[in-house]
Amino acid sequence: MTGKTTNKFSPEVRARAVRIVLDHASEHRSRWAAMTSIAAKIGCMPQTLHDLVKRSKVIDSGQRAGVPTEMAEKLKALERENRELRQANEILREASAYFATAELDRRFKP
Repeated sequence: MTGKTTNKFSPEVRARAVRIVLDHASEHRSRWAAMTSIAAKIGCMPQTLHDLVKRSKVIDSGQRAGVPTEMAEKLKALERENRELRQANEILREASAYFATAELDRRFKP
């Protein structure tokens, strides 16, 4: 199944969920049990919460190679802006060509 995923939670909510898992992991049999319990309370899948914790602990802290969350979000925003600017440039290019041909078609008055 291929579909576009959306980030349903803000970065603050994600950071708080990770903090809750790390703070309350000792109260459960395992970290996975903690993630399952907390995921049900915040309305996400346990695997999603697991991925957030993994990214937070390993990649964002610099222990493993990868793009930190902050940089990935910044890159995504820049790519979106770049795409929008390319679309705007294409529209301006087409409008310019249209008006250039319209100018050639007009009759000149002496």
